[in-house]
Amino acid sequence: MTEAADAQQTPPTTAKPRAAGQPEGAEGSEGPGRSIPAPPDLAAVQRRTVKVLMSAQVVAGIGMGSMLSSGGLLVEHLTGSEGAAGLATTMTTLGAALLSVPLAALSRARGRRAGLGIGWLVAAAGALTVLAAARLGWFPLMLAGMLLVGSGTAANLQSRYAAADLATSATRARSLSLVVWSTTVGSVLGPNLSGPGEAVARALALPEAAGTFVFSVAAFIAGWAVIRLRLRPDPLLLAAGRDAAAVAGPAARQPAFFARMSTAIRHVATRPAALTGLTALVIGHAVMVSVMTMTPVHLAHHGASLSVVGFTISLHIAGMYALSPLVGWAADRLGRVPVILLGQAVYVVATLLAGTSGGDRRAVTAGLFLLGVGWSCATVAGSTLLTESIDAEHRSEVQGASDTLMNLVGAAGGALSGGLVAVVGYGGLNAAAAVLVLPVSACALFFSLRTRSTP
Repeated sequence: MTEAADAQQTPPTTAKPRAAGQPEGAEGSEGPGRSIPAPPDLAAVQRRTVKVLMSAQVVAGIGMGSMLSSGGLLVEHLTGSEGAAGLATTMTTLGAALLSVPLAALSRARGRRAGLGIGWLVAAAGALTVLAAARLGWFPLMLAGMLLVGSGTAANLQSRYAAADLATSATRARSLSLVVWSTTVGSVLGPNLSGPGEAVARALALPEAAGTFVFSVAAFIAGWAVIRLRLRPDPLLLAAGRDAAAVAGPAARQPAFFARMSTAIRHVATRPAALTGLTALVIGHAVMVSVMTMTPVHLAHHGASLSVVGFTISLHIAGMYALSPLVGWAADRLGRVPVILLGQAVYVVATLLAGTSGGDRRAVTAGLFLLGVGWSCATVAGSTLLTESIDAEHRSEVQGASDTLMNLVGAAGGALSGGLVAVVGYGGLNAAAAVLVLPVSACALFFSLRTRSTP
């Protein structure tokens, strides 16, 4: 079955079995001797969609999490430079930025199954490339592999939007947050594979930090399989109400995707709520990436083992994902903007703890955990506010553009973080990250005050 077939509802001449995702007994009829499938139960399809997305995030999250604590160390091993260690995260984030738009275009044309599935396959190819580079000791090839691995980040981020395709306004943040939360299992487990990864690396004659990429290959392929086989019917195609002809035909008649993106960005500029959500997403991601990138190197230079580094990053990822259902509930009940502001306050506390930690591993770990919580608040509430503030015709382009901007700014933060640590130290990096909460807070407060003053 193709993605287009998921959304097709062609009236048959005889009774047919119920469509995928359609409740039993939901068939309808039209005239004597003719029956047509009744419209699918959207609530049932939404529940199934969220479950499938959560399953894919669990397995594929292992692939992303296992690399967070080892990518920078592998770069340092290949180059012998501490300042270059941030390039691993930088290339992954840059790859996510470059690939977010093509994956969003693919999702618009062929549905979420195509966009998310291809995203995980490209990430698997990237992890294989990194393994080849580690074996050959060729640093430029490793950077190319990490660029492709960024496709996994793009697929991970776009999965949260897939959870919102069929959601109602009352439950949109909760649905989105559940998919974000499901990444917890794999992403927390992933960094703790550093120990087993060392054994795998020795068996394959690889640098010790490269072993976890073997697990990443398997995890990304598993994520692709879950999406490809189980995400039926496709939520984006169903939400858009397109049949097979609509999916195949309009691409040639519509403006080019980048032209539609330009229109969509101008659309965002006219929506204060959308601008607030986008600002929270983009700058909040930069704060998280810049500090997280250099934390493994900071810990290693204070004598921490790979296992300790992996444990710290695991708790950071737990902060990003484990509390997201609570964050989603708060965003639905209290409002999107209050949760965004809460996230900025948590960022300040996190950078204060980590930045003043010195060699205290407990303070670094606590700071990284809170850094993840701040990211969760900004991402869940910001994504929800952005999605519901945009007209449906522009939604796919805006979602792709927001992920691209998130990752471009994150890549810049990762690239600058190594040099900044070399100049002003890890504490100075955290201080610079804390300053970035000011524009987000100002934008959110301005929007909140404007909303209260407008009938």
